[in-house]
Amino acid sequence: MLELPGHLAGWGVLPVLGHLGPVPIPSYETLVLLALASAAALLWWDARGQEQPRRGELATLAIAALVGGAAGAKILEWAFHPSLFAAAGWGALLSGRTILGGLLGGWLGVAIVKRRLGVSERRGNLLAAPIALGLLIGRLGCFLNGCCYGTATTLPWGVDFGDGVPRHPTQLYEAAFALAALIELRLPWRRRTRPGRLFGALMIGYLAFRFLEEFVREGERPILGLSPYQVMALAGLGWFLARELRPLPLPDSNGGLVQP
Repeated sequence: MLELPGHLAGWGVLPVLGHLGPVPIPSYETLVLLALASAAALLWWDARGQEQPRRGELATLAIAALVGGAAGAKILEWAFHPSLFAAAGWGALLSGRTILGGLLGGWLGVAIVKRRLGVSERRGNLLAAPIALGLLIGRLGCFLNGCCYGTATTLPWGVDFGDGVPRHPTQLYEAAFALAALIELRLPWRRRTRPGRLFGALMIGYLAFRFLEEFVREGERPILGLSPYQVMALAGLGWFLARELRPLPLPDSNGGLVQP
């Protein structure tokens, strides 16, 4: 959902948290920064037991995820809405992004850096919970700002974001998904999960959830009744399912690994 200018005046549940003197404190940007800081803090906390070289390597991968996520969030949204971004001019640099592109771009950024560093071990288990925490807080910012909203609904929890029409609070749906994922990822027995499986499970769960959520999310569906985000979610879902379901390497006689 685009965040370009054009909404009604007063759009959103609480677009401004308050004022610091004459300067307004925007809810969306504030919670996005809080999401990034909270995710980084949780990653640091979980990585305390790692050896120093591995912690440095993990920090590099986290930076790659952040850079790749920022690029992917922008590039995917630009690709889906080129005419609107062209009309926005330089303002498009500060608005318009999608968490779907952020997750896929972050994963791609990590994959590229791992290849450059020669890292073959999967490290996604440490990244999964921070990603879920960041998604949870970020979507609360979307709800307050009024972006990424849903279609009209008669359900009792419909929210009027400023046009007098009760809508699905799809931001809260995603926040609830992220909260459930975070709780599941923090269960003690999850720490014994094989390397990388938690990240793969989070991506599969989110992509499947996002595909279904798009049916009650405002936006065009020009591709056989599907939105571009649904098509991208399906593509990503197929990739991660194939990745997670492939046979595991088996040890050979020399102690190495061979693919069955």
